[in-house]
Amino acid sequence: MPRRRYLFLGFLLAACALYLCRDAWLAAIGRLLIHDDGPAKAEIAVVLAGDGYGHRIEKAADLVRQGYVSSVLVDGTDDNYGFLESDMAITFITREGFPAAWFIPLPCRTNSTAEEAQVVLAELHRRNVHSFLLVTSDYHTGRSARIFRAAERSIGYAPAMRVVAARDRYFTASAWWRNRQARKIVLAEWMKTFAAAVGM
Repeated sequence: MPRRRYLFLGFLLAACALYLCRDAWLAAIGRLLIHDDGPAKAEIAVVLAGDGYGHRIEKAADLVRQGYVSSVLVDGTDDNYGFLESDMAITFITREGFPAAWFIPLPCRTNSTAEEAQVVLAELHRRNVHSFLLVTSDYHTGRSARIFRAAERSIGYAPAMRVVAARDRYFTASAWWRNRQARKIVLAEWMKTFAAAVGM
């Protein structure tokens, strides 16, 4: 009986410690999703599809403005009422005053980041690109980096890549659990991460 009591007390103390330290370990869960190399000079930037708010393409436009790259490849599916996200993103960014000539649309009818990586890398290979900046939402950077590097190895074409994080409207690593939309983002991203790890 005393042994069970000690086990129960130990469990209770551990649960209390987890609760009291929840901000620290929840923030760590958010930070583990992020892989941000930061910008450096490259031939082109690539904006991944999946951002309906324009933060990814705004980040890429800023990279051109700062002189890191001279152009941006913008991929996009046709999941938005039949309109290509790449076209809508370019329309959005030109309305903000950036030159349309900076942006190259890449229709990318894919259902996953892994499929997207194959299409993007094939296009970069066709263009004889040797270095690029991969721009995506901060919560998506870690998984995207792993997927693109695996795709580079599988096809035998490995241009130098740096991953650059764009902010998200809802997700912040230090407080994602306080926002319903951010909680959904983190849950989905970790589920996709685990699924990729087991080959699903």
